[in-house]
Amino acid sequence: MKFTETAIPGVLIIEPRVFTDDRGYFYESYSKSKWLDAGIDVDFVQDNQSLSQKGTVRGLHAQAAPFAQGKLVRVLKGSVMDVAVDARVGSPTYGRHIAVELSAANNLQIWVPAGCLHGFVTLEDNTIFTYKVTNYYNKASEVGVVWNDPALAVGWGIDERDALLSPKDQELPDFDSFRSPFVY
Repeated sequence: MKFTETAIPGVLIIEPRVFTDDRGYFYESYSKSKWLDAGIDVDFVQDNQSLSQKGTVRGLHAQAAPFAQGKLVRVLKGSVMDVAVDARVGSPTYGRHIAVELSAANNLQIWVPAGCLHGFVTLEDNTIFTYKVTNYYNKASEVGVVWNDPALAVGWGIDERDALLSPKDQELPDFDSFRSPFVY
């Protein structure tokens, strides 16, 4: 398992070691001891999974304390453009983002620590996305920013007119109006 730092402190790309043969493949998607060796000591309490059609945008979301969540995300089927935005006030990368394609073919994962907004857009029909989280979901703690805010300049790779969004995601504020509850 290889852990690679990104331009945002704490956001990591994780590349598992994949063993393939005529039968298919095998890899460890998570190993607490390897995470501890990498200096990350977290406890996951919940696994979530979604099935989405091409062009579905989910995000940009987070949860405020005391229910703030770190997320380990990956794709089981299909592909997504995965995005993390640093929303930690005082961070040297506050308001900046990283975007990484995650797919069933590349097996990459992203660690998104608490204090970062997270979202993704599906690039294929019937994409199955899964994530482990470090805290339980709490509706009252939800925060977010509209996915297509020009100030964030995220390259989602889709035409905005083709985006499939929930009503909740359509009503999120832009980043300038967002009052971040996170501190670096």
